[in-house]
Amino acid sequence: MNRRARLFLILFATLCSAALCPSARAQPFPARPIKLVVPFAAGGAADLFSRTLASGMSTELGQQVFIEVHAGVGGLTGVDATAKSPPDGYTLCFAGAAALSAFPFMLSKMPFDWQKDLALLTIVVRVPEVVIVTPSLGVNTLQEFVAYARANPGKINFGSAGAGSITHLGAELLKSEAKINIAHVPYRGVGPAITDMLGGHIQMLVGDVPFMVPHIQSGAVKALAVTSGKRASALPTVPTTGEAGYPAVNSDNWYGLVAPAGIAGDILSKLRNAAVATLQTAELKAKFESQSALPSPSTPEEFAAFIKAEQAKWGPVVAATGVKLD
Repeated sequence: MNRRARLFLILFATLCSAALCPSARAQPFPARPIKLVVPFAAGGAADLFSRTLASGMSTELGQQVFIEVHAGVGGLTGVDATAKSPPDGYTLCFAGAAALSAFPFMLSKMPFDWQKDLALLTIVVRVPEVVIVTPSLGVNTLQEFVAYARANPGKINFGSAGAGSITHLGAELLKSEAKINIAHVPYRGVGPAITDMLGGHIQMLVGDVPFMVPHIQSGAVKALAVTSGKRASALPTVPTTGEAGYPAVNSDNWYGLVAPAGIAGDILSKLRNAAVATLQTAELKAKFESQSALPSPSTPEEFAAFIKAEQAKWGPVVAATGVKLD
């Protein structure tokens, strides 16, 4: 067999192999399920919102988007793990507010740089917070709670979704503004915190309104004030902290969708478009808004500007309250 014939046979065999072997052909993205990291323990508002988003994105992408809980350090651990994941589009993260906006002021060294190590897809949802207490305290208003705390310094324990989380900072801000001495007990999410609260182990908590509403309506806990500029539609009779005399205590929470930096542009666009399309569906809007939560699709540029504005807000708060994580 001459050299030309051998080359022809090699080329023919290669082409046949590529045609017959699925692994040799380029597969459109996504070719397998996508992981959505949720950096808070199951059972909280992040769990509720992330599962709704994942379900819609699964439909949009034609592949399952599944939840993987990676809780710790007020939501920082999961975001860090995501930043260090392969930039192939198969790992996303439902990042909380503190990890991107407040932690840089609490740590001497961040484990990642959000501007270099993360790709921002969109803000997902903005959520009001509410101050709740156990009925056993016998207080009905924020003013009564402050008076009780002043009369019983160091005897009230408050929980949070983790040290440095927005739920922690909101309570620290109230502690500072009201000049009360209450003790922080961090958890790996609001879910475990509310469980301990119902068990009588902590007496106060600042948490996302959507997760707190059922407990408030059942009478298991008492709502004292919403830490937002206006009342929450799900809790219309609960005053704001401003109405209760503490306008500086404002701690709305939010969640955003991020991915490791370096993902190919077409893949990143496909993921973002699926998320935005989901956030714009009537079904999701109704579900979020029924919980006083606001779906907030954005461009990556708007998301980046929002983070910088949040950092400008929380930096002075961290400095004033002295919260440090190391």
